[in-house]
Amino acid sequence: MTRERADVRPITDDDVQAVAGFLHDRLNQRVSRASWVKLLAPPWSVTAPNHGFQLLAGGSVVGAYAAVYSERDVDGEQRRFCNLAAFCVLEDYRADSIRLIRAILAQRGYEFTDFSPSGNVVALNRRLGFAALDTATRLVPNLPHPPHRGVTVSDDPRLVAGVLTGQDARVYQDHRNASAARHIVVTARGEYAYLVVRKDRRKRLPVFASPLYVGGSRELLRSAWPQVGSHLLRRHGALATLGERRVLGFVPAFGIDLGSPRAKMFRSTSVPAGAVDYLYSELALLEW
Repeated sequence: MTRERADVRPITDDDVQAVAGFLHDRLNQRVSRASWVKLLAPPWSVTAPNHGFQLLAGGSVVGAYAAVYSERDVDGEQRRFCNLAAFCVLEDYRADSIRLIRAILAQRGYEFTDFSPSGNVVALNRRLGFAALDTATRLVPNLPHPPHRGVTVSDDPRLVAGVLTGQDARVYQDHRNASAARHIVVTARGEYAYLVVRKDRRKRLPVFASPLYVGGSRELLRSAWPQVGSHLLRRHGALATLGERRVLGFVPAFGIDLGSPRAKMFRSTSVPAGAVDYLYSELALLEW
């Protein structure tokens, strides 16, 4: 018996519930349907053409590639980004996977990112013009450490919102309701450092902190890292930090460099790798 032909369609507002149910049932049941809905309807303001693309056969979803859109300031110019956020196709329709990917990439005027590609997708992305970001990572234990006089580390929303300025303030406003984003500020000597992290799972253990964005003074963050690590341990239950050099801007001491850090990729003809962070993506929106 031959399978029914699948049609590629945009994921519209009316399709969000069905696609969220499909991703929950077929991709990751640890993520609730409500959480998949939040991925498909992010909390920041953006004019998005769709929520990604889906494969429909016989009126049912048999594949989906969720996309998260944003508009970012890059060197004083507004750029439109499309983040490839979650990809799942039923076995019988795997041959149609490339149709989903090409539908997304055919959208003109976007820079594309993919921050959680699987092994097979990494190779496919390369063929489609994606480049790998430098994800050199050090695994750093978060150890108890006494407070340092004059240095404050806090995730109190009132303090965070009160000290941030400019682009950092906008990042916080856009992500304060993003389910996976945790916001921390370090203040000392009249300056601040701003750190956005997520909790990650490795070897089935959800005890790792992964920095997504650093704002303010990187030097202050570097000097206060022992206090930051202690805060991540006590307040967020993170036993260790997966610190990418590219994100932090420095390499914390007393850690182990990973031999094979997870791939993250982007495709752009005009945006440099240094301008790509992990905000406005599934990494900020979804815990798994």
